[in-house]
Amino acid sequence: MQQTSKFILGIDPGTQTMGYSLIEVKGKKLKLIRMDAIRLTKVKDIFERLGIIQQSMSDLIREHKPDELAIEAPFFGKNVQSMLKLGRAQGVAIAVAMQKGLPVTEYSPRKIKQAITGNGNADKEQVWKMLKIILEIDIEHDSYDASDALAVAVCHHYQGNSGPQGIVKGVKGWEDFIRKNPDKVR
Repeated sequence: MQQTSKFILGIDPGTQTMGYSLIEVKGKKLKLIRMDAIRLTKVKDIFERLGIIQQSMSDLIREHKPDELAIEAPFFGKNVQSMLKLGRAQGVAIAVAMQKGLPVTEYSPRKIKQAITGNGNADKEQVWKMLKIILEIDIEHDSYDASDALAVAVCHHYQGNSGPQGIVKGVKGWEDFIRKNPDKVR
């Protein structure tokens, strides 16, 4: 019997850079299909940026036909204006997904880091290194927004499953993970 695939679109929203990724889930096997970022810094008008986000989301969904959308929740910082802009970008991305009939799930940055590394305080480099191990990829990227979007998609997959296959639960950070999982290090 042939396994069916599920495609998850992960989004790291932003009005300056919006990261996105698409993974395929077949059984317990994860495969990176695409990972990139849409750079909006050259566009000065915030409403024009939101229009580009809307069009980009529509194009991604039409081209790749994902089954689900996972999106990172805004980080609550001190700058209210930044939060407002980020919330608008996230809202546009969610609205497009809902309009296209995709189920949407939101994850906090801490939850995503915890799901990927076992440490909710992991830095972006630790998350990226762990994603390379999990997905068995050896590529470089030029945007943590793109790898953050990949982390969102993988986190979403793990929330409906038992977590990374073969990874010991209850690790206390990167060093502890390596000590407990030497077979996962290349």
